[in-house]
Amino acid sequence: RKLTVIAWLWARTVKSPNPAFRDVDVPLASTFMLSTKKGKEAYVKPVIEGGGYRFTVKIPGNVAPKDGAPGNAGVPPAQGTKLGRGANFRCLMSDTPIAGDYIKAEGKAGRMGARLMAVVAEGDRGRVYLAPTPEHEERARDAEPEWKPDIEFFQQALGFRVGNYGMTKWSDLFTPRQLVALTTFSDLVSEAMACVKHDVLGTECTRRTGASHSLKHDTGRAHAFPCDDTPLAESGDGAQAYAEAVGVFLGFALSKQADLGNSLCRWEPIAQCPRQLFGRQAIPMVWDFAEGNPIGHSSGAWEVFVNGIASAFAKCFERVNGKSRGSVVQADAGIQGLSTDKIVSTDPPYYDNVGYADLSDFFYVWLRRALRPAFPDLFTTLAVPKSEELVATPFRHGGKEVAEHFFLDGMKEAISRLSEHVHPVFPTTIYYVFKQSEIKGDGSTISTGWETFLDAVIRSGFATTGTWPMRTENASRLRGMSSNALASSIVLVCRKRPADAALATRRQFVTALKAELPAALAHLQSGNIAPVDLAQAAIGPGMAVYTRYAGVLDASGEPVSVREALALINQTLDETLAEQEGDFDADSRWALAWFQEFGFGEGPYGKAEMLSKAKNTSVAGLVEAGILESRAGRVCLLRPAELDDGWDPATDGRLPVWEVVHRLIREHDARGEAAAADLVVTLEAATVDAARELAYRLYTVCERKKHAAEARSYNAFVQSWPEIARLARTTDQPPAESGALFDS
Repeated sequence: RKLTVIAWLWARTVKSPNPAFRDVDVPLASTFMLSTKKGKEAYVKPVIEGGGYRFTVKIPGNVAPKDGAPGNAGVPPAQGTKLGRGANFRCLMSDTPIAGDYIKAEGKAGRMGARLMAVVAEGDRGRVYLAPTPEHEERARDAEPEWKPDIEFFQQALGFRVGNYGMTKWSDLFTPRQLVALTTFSDLVSEAMACVKHDVLGTECTRRTGASHSLKHDTGRAHAFPCDDTPLAESGDGAQAYAEAVGVFLGFALSKQADLGNSLCRWEPIAQCPRQLFGRQAIPMVWDFAEGNPIGHSSGAWEVFVNGIASAFAKCFERVNGKSRGSVVQADAGIQGLSTDKIVSTDPPYYDNVGYADLSDFFYVWLRRALRPAFPDLFTTLAVPKSEELVATPFRHGGKEVAEHFFLDGMKEAISRLSEHVHPVFPTTIYYVFKQSEIKGDGSTISTGWETFLDAVIRSGFATTGTWPMRTENASRLRGMSSNALASSIVLVCRKRPADAALATRRQFVTALKAELPAALAHLQSGNIAPVDLAQAAIGPGMAVYTRYAGVLDASGEPVSVREALALINQTLDETLAEQEGDFDADSRWALAWFQEFGFGEGPYGKAEMLSKAKNTSVAGLVEAGILESRAGRVCLLRPAELDDGWDPATDGRLPVWEVVHRLIREHDARGEAAAADLVVTLEAATVDAARELAYRLYTVCERKKHAAEARSYNAFVQSWPEIARLARTTDQPPAESGALFDS
């Protein structure tokens, strides 16, 4: 019987570097897994034969056997032909390593190809995985697009990696069949606009087939739109403008089609569907990719995109009191007058974090083809204008220093314009999410991005009066999963600095910091801000102190720069977190000090004993507490997974906060929030609060030491705390006392 294809899964290929197989195009596959869903596992298995290879699909009937029991041969492979990180692979035919430099050279020489690994179809009860056939591969290669965007992109653009492998034009990011689909859809947008106009006027339109086709499914609509040819770009509201508005919405669907219809879309073996290219603002290289079916009914299909866009905007534009209207204006932020007497909330560029204009070209080349007739002034250039984009791009401006000055001057001009024109009664709020990442020699953390941005804010006459951490980043985005990426934006609340603001000395500034930052930090922690965001959020109250003054001067009368102020804020933050250690017991203080030097690795017994005396505890006591292992003159802290399985908090006579936080993390990581909540119910409230404080401190230590895996655990635990606490309250509801039922 016939099945509807959902996707074709491909692996890129290069000629084998082994001379014995120099004519074989070997696959560069990061994984052979098709489905990792429990009970529905499937994977690709290469079969070497006749001097070459072919791909088959395996559906294990019994995936779980252990210890060599029958059926164990069906266990899926852990990976494809990839070796470690980066562009390092092995030859499928000979196991010869294939280095990244070789692959780059092959790609730039135009010798990188692709081989079909599997076909995914829609079955009666889910996905069906089939081995590739020559017919499927030939049909894909036979596609010949009438047009393609042969426009070169900026090879040094931030986050662009594909140029290293010979992809230099936007058309290189698509297969021929994908180019045919996108070209067809972009052409049909123009035809659809013509049909819509005829429809609302009650006439007929001629489709590409040449047949006359009436779209008069709402005869009353013809009276709602006058026969007015004023275009949407000129604020028209007649039939022409309405048709062009529909074209704009179809343009959104076209952009989604491009995002999920290119050769850089991964196959997601858990959800069993293609994953869009822009899970983050970058264009990374993808070795094995999923080519979705654009005319199907699943992920990657035009029908799905159109329905999704319609559903999303239907919710956005629900009518209020019978009216709904919005407006969008494009203007230069440095000279605009839109903000006059307005309440402004803005999200400026983040220094050098994202190359917005370079990334925009990916969509622009398709939108220009579809919508240029409706918006001729908007699409006059072949690519997005970039010279005035307010981003610090060293390659575009001739070096890092010049790029930094360009950003600072432009940001100062833009924010000064806001400061001059915004409504004087209300504050201006500025969103900023830029991770501090530059570690100085003394261990302090700074950020050129934050420094340059804040410098512009201050020079414009604004003072920071508050800060709001706001959860804006989706944890399921590619960058957020399995990483310590920021989860929140920091909203700076700004007002004009009073004209009579006083000067302050460096000592006065530091004294005010130490007096005010601890309370602000406690407030942030009580709001359960993620540890990964704590240093960024602390900038707000710290800069509120710095910007309240007309200037801060050092002992020699020189201004204390924004960079130095940020360093002092971070230093005070570290001191405040360190002072919280006084809330911990002696065993936990010892464990924290040891962890800062050795992590979960081994260290000498003598040093452990010496530290224990300073912390008023003992190595033997730490072993008894169940957090330390000591043998052969070496000691090490136990990881959460290594803690005693038979532990019972009710009978534990020595329960340090260190053990509590790692017991909670063990339950959270292994069994989820509900299991962690069950454990919280058995513990004292003060101990649990101290455990959360310790998790913040441990995250900071791990980030400085670059212990990413441990940092993720501490960060995830704190982020999950509100739900853990809610579940614990639900579980710990005491039964009502019978006497209370009858008390008056």
